[in-house]
Amino acid sequence: MEDKIYYSIREVAKRVGVEPYVLRFWEKEFPALKPKKGRSGARMYQSREIEMAEKIRHLLYDRKFTIDGARSFMKAASTNGDAPEDVRKERVIKSIRELKAEIEELLKLFP
Repeated sequence: MEDKIYYSIREVAKRVGVEPYVLRFWEKEFPALKPKKGRSGARMYQSREIEMAEKIRHLLYDRKFTIDGARSFMKAASTNGDAPEDVRKERVIKSIRELKAEIEELLKLFP
């Protein structure tokens, strides 16, 4: 697919391998899949929504998840290791800071 900022629902449907109505249905079922809409109401997908649609298709068609199962899997993945790298780094840094604070408190108990 060419490098554009926005893609039409037809372009995305063709790339993902589903019909446009399937993408519209997925938008209702998966809160993370929310393309912007233009003034005329046409959906404008960005690369992150395309990746999300491809992931949904993989879970439903290849791995044979149910809608609920795919939704739960994606929710769990977003709170675990499937989050973007900068989000994972922030979580690690936060955990390290919390551990440091706990160690400092313990050290106060043993002068």
